[in-house]
Amino acid sequence: MAGYGATTTADEVLAGIDLAGQTVFVTGGASGIGQEAARAMAARGARVVLAARDQAKLDAAADSIRAAVPGASVETIVVDLASLASVRACGAEAAQRFPVIDLLINNAGVMACPHGETADGFELQFGTNHLGHFLLTKYLAPLVEAGRGKRIVNLSSLAHHYDRVHFDDPNYRARPYDKWESYGQSKTANVLFSVGLQQRLAARGFDIFAVHPGGIATNLGRHLTEQDVAEMMARIQDRAGGSFSFKTIEQGAATTCWAATAPDLTGNGGVYCEDCHVAPVDDVDPRGGVRSYAVDPDAAEQLWTLSEELVGEAFSV
Repeated sequence: MAGYGATTTADEVLAGIDLAGQTVFVTGGASGIGQEAARAMAARGARVVLAARDQAKLDAAADSIRAAVPGASVETIVVDLASLASVRACGAEAAQRFPVIDLLINNAGVMACPHGETADGFELQFGTNHLGHFLLTKYLAPLVEAGRGKRIVNLSSLAHHYDRVHFDDPNYRARPYDKWESYGQSKTANVLFSVGLQQRLAARGFDIFAVHPGGIATNLGRHLTEQDVAEMMARIQDRAGGSFSFKTIEQGAATTCWAATAPDLTGNGGVYCEDCHVAPVDDVDPRGGVRSYAVDPDAAEQLWTLSEELVGEAFSV
């Protein structure tokens, strides 16, 4: 763990880690840091399963990983996290194809998009980033329990600083939509989900982590206009005291890979990680740390109850 930080790459984190015989399931694995995390893990011997909504993009990503890692074991599965029907179908197919998932990486997401709704009528960012993964994890958790790793990594963001979860109106029915606050709400939900899941599964040997990958230029920002980018950069530079710089994709995937595999983290789940370390709870520093409202056990329980109500299923463990 010593020496890891913002510039550490996924390959550096995984150096010396043997993932042979383990299955790694990555949502959003068709591009960006999801694809890079999968490539780096395939290079350490893992069988990787790339999950995304577009089969053509999945095929291209799988081919790219095989080209970079000769002999890599790469499979694909389609899931649209903005459709609960698609999530359920993916869960059923995964149970048939993959009796074991050692490491589950919930990486997919949308960011700061115009107001929209999922197929089930949820606000698009909250519905995709949180509810889709909440339900998918319900279906995949038994497969993870059968594995050796028993780790689940949920991609969050420093953007959770932008807003907490509005339990009385998560889908913007009664308040004006703000795409950045909405993104922040969904990223806070990712942390709270990690806390709630850890509370339920720790006794069964699971470790669940929320991860801030850092600022990376990927297609996650495909909805942003030039003005959005300018405003975002001004906000980030102000928070960072003018010292911000983007990470490479290789660096952006590092904390994911570290949280998924670091031996020192065994038995220490339910935390928020950034730059390959466990971040402190900090309600003041705008440059890092996790807000206390994002790791509040009571809020985690409130979100769990709300999520079960919205997806129409109990997530019993």
